[in-house]
Amino acid sequence: MTDEQWLAAIRAGDDEAFLTFYRQYQGGIYRFLLRMSGEDSLAQDLTQEVFLILWQARDGTGFDGTRGTLIGYLYGVARHLVRRRMEREGRWVPLPEEPGGAEHLDPPVGMESMEDPLDRLTREEAVARLRQLVLTLPGHYREAVVLCDLQEMSYQQAAEVLGCSVGTVRSRLHRGRSLLAERWLRGERTAAEPVEVVVDGLRRAGKRE
Repeated sequence: MTDEQWLAAIRAGDDEAFLTFYRQYQGGIYRFLLRMSGEDSLAQDLTQEVFLILWQARDGTGFDGTRGTLIGYLYGVARHLVRRRMEREGRWVPLPEEPGGAEHLDPPVGMESMEDPLDRLTREEAVARLRQLVLTLPGHYREAVVLCDLQEMSYQQAAEVLGCSVGTVRSRLHRGRSLLAERWLRGERTAAEPVEVVVDGLRRAGKRE
């Protein structure tokens, strides 16, 4: 169904349509909130709140189809809710000054290979560590990494959610990946293609949930 069809059904008070819409999209919203906060209970609560806001605003207030997609609107609501909660609890790290001229690094596509149990366990531990490192990023960089690398959104989709330009998304994503690489290397004692290694790990982290 298109955004217009979903909205028409929801605005008409079609409970079944709303439930179907919820089942289809709540998983992505929940994962975004979990990756932003690192707390399962908070992610669950805020996911419910996101869809409650949509239901309460079914008369047309809140969402403007001329400014973006319905899914982009939901992610924007989720972003606002988790950011507000973390700011209130003092857990939202402010955005440092961004370096000028940062360019996006296109990561190489990771090739899956056969792994023995030990290799698989080692990789799973690395993925878990990456998820924890993502939570240490300043908020704006974390948003870009979560949306583009873990949620696998395009730059344009992420820009819609974040309310900024595609260039800003690319710059924040590049900086966020670099910060992850620096923090990863502090515990790995290796300097072999740090950014590429981290990006590949992020892709695996996103696909294993």
